Amino acid sequence: MEEKINNVFEEKLDNIVEEKLDNIVEEKLDDIVEEKLDNIVEEKLDNIVEKMLDNDENGQDFILAMKNGLGLKEVNILTYSPLTLAYIGDDAYDLVIRTFLVNQGNMQVNKINKRANSIVKAETQSKMVRVIEPILSDEERAVYKRGRNAKSASTAKNASVNDYRRATGFEALIGYLYLLGRYERMIELIKISLEDIGEL
Repeated sequence: MEEKINNVFEEKLDNIVEEKLDNIVEEKLDDIVEEKLDNIVEEKLDNIVEKMLDNDENGQDFILAMKNGLGLKEVNILTYSPLTLAYIGDDAYDLVIRTFLVNQGNMQVNKINKRANSIVKAETQSKMVRVIEPILSDEERAVYKRGRNAKSASTAKNASVNDYRRATGFEALIGYLYLLGRYERMIELIKISLEDIGEL
């Protein structure tokens, strides 16, 4: 009788151990598959975003397509005033932020707009400058300072004068990098600063 009980006990124990092992193996396999899928999806999305930023359907660079399509002439951007650089930089930065937010998924436009406005406002840009200023090259720092020190006819609406001036310097730097075609550096500075201030 005792032997029969031991056999039943061993069989039950074997079943429990086997079931537990199956569950552990299944969970591990699920984790591995999920991680692999996440990596594949992330890589595919990175490739898609890279292609979207760099190329149109014909493999043409966006800026090159704009230059060719609109007949834009080559201009020495060093001749531009810092406020002109800030003017184009404001829109280049805005386009990057809006592209990023739309890429996060479909949502109501007013929510996207509210989020975008909180990221592109002068106060946020001022914080971003404090993050990236130590890693700017001498050339980038000079452009930023020209923008920051430029005398603007407009005044800060919802920001301090210092935040507004730093934001103008930031936009001048973004405009400078954009017009030079240094998109990777432009995105790098935006990403580093947004991550640091908790907006990304």
